[in-house]
Amino acid sequence: MSLPKRWPMLFALLVGLSACSPNPAPKPIPSGEATTIKVAAASDLRFALPEVIARFEKENPSIKVEPTFGSSGNFVAQISQGADFDVLLSADIDYPRELIKKDLAWEDTLHVYAIGRIVVWVPTESKLNVEGQGLEVVLDPHVHKIAIANPRHAPYGRAAKAALKHEGWEQETNEKLVLAENVAQAAQFVETAAADVGIIALSLARAPALSKKGRFRLIPPETYPPLEQASVILRATSHRSAAELFQQFLLHADGKNILRDLGFVLPGE
Repeated sequence: MSLPKRWPMLFALLVGLSACSPNPAPKPIPSGEATTIKVAAASDLRFALPEVIARFEKENPSIKVEPTFGSSGNFVAQISQGADFDVLLSADIDYPRELIKKDLAWEDTLHVYAIGRIVVWVPTESKLNVEGQGLEVVLDPHVHKIAIANPRHAPYGRAAKAALKHEGWEQETNEKLVLAENVAQAAQFVETAAADVGIIALSLARAPALSKKGRFRLIPPETYPPLEQASVILRATSHRSAAELFQQFLLHADGKNILRDLGFVLPGE
């Protein structure tokens, strides 16, 4: 039976479109071949991500994941200058979008993995009534230093500033602010008594390593822009298949459960 006259033309068109596709299909990972992927991760993931990685590596023994924690804005600057990373896990979706615009990341790999929350946090032994006052505790006369992440490059720092501004306390607190390199360092400032109060990520305040060292109260999410946290795979990667496997793991059951336990809100929930 002869084929319709238009079939050869359609077949040629499909082949041509496939050849021109800007996003190559992931290559399968050869059995037994060791692969290492480097992940630039927002510092609010400092306690969640190691557990995600441990479970992922158990299921994928041929893939090793090396995380580096820091502020999302600094990572974008480093990646723009050629830093050797395969995946970015950002605390702000705008940073991955910036990399996509610069043609440094694959647009089809952009995914929101969580929504962050901020809290006001004090040391366990502090006499400040953070549970009762919430963010208003920053106005207490005994508060001389307030630790936040640097808003110039840290999304959690911008959220902290936005919450203070929303309450009308920006001018009253400006001189008290101590700027940390990232939100994890802001928590460290409070932990080491370099600050009386910190505005930090809920995921850090609830982490086992810090939960016994401080007390907190959630800051209402309507007082600051949503912290949409997103992942993206970088075009410079030589291990896209492994990077996609890791990204998929983070976005599905095991990864989601770990993030949820630490207080992240998941997309669609």
